[in-house]
Amino acid sequence: MDASEKSTRHYRDLLSGAFMVRVLPPWFQNAGKRLVKSPKVYLRDSGILHWLMGAPSVRDLLVNPRCGASWEGFALEQALIAHGQREAYFYRTQRGAELDLMLLRKGRRWGFEFKFSDAPRTTKSMHIAMEDLKLERLWVVYPGAREYPLADSITALPLGRIHDISLAP
Repeated sequence: MDASEKSTRHYRDLLSGAFMVRVLPPWFQNAGKRLVKSPKVYLRDSGILHWLMGAPSVRDLLVNPRCGASWEGFALEQALIAHGQREAYFYRTQRGAELDLMLLRKGRRWGFEFKFSDAPRTTKSMHIAMEDLKLERLWVVYPGAREYPLADSITALPLGRIHDISLAP
């Protein structure tokens, strides 16, 4: 039996109100592009997510094909704890350019990509998002220990340093 779209939204909203899931709305101010306009939904409790993924241990998690998605959800929550959850969006065009998180602060746009990688690099998608959204800066948040520049206004940032960055020009 299929659930209606209205019922699905209702239950999603209940889970969001209970802080079980995060519903991240899309940014779609730019009418000149074909953009994804459905929200992204994240399970906020990593422990429950890992159990549902069938990954009870770190070893099981690291070999799970959804490990990167788990990292993205965890790092996103940390960014929102550090910098607030208001005016938080994701960006994705139907042609594939995307940004995991954009925060709008005092009229300025700040971007975050979350990569489960030892040495993240820039992607074409990041450069497109920088240009499309006119980002002040983009941080590629990863589980490493060293902050380093990747390109003009794009920086690799260890998750442990996410509270240290300033969203001011």
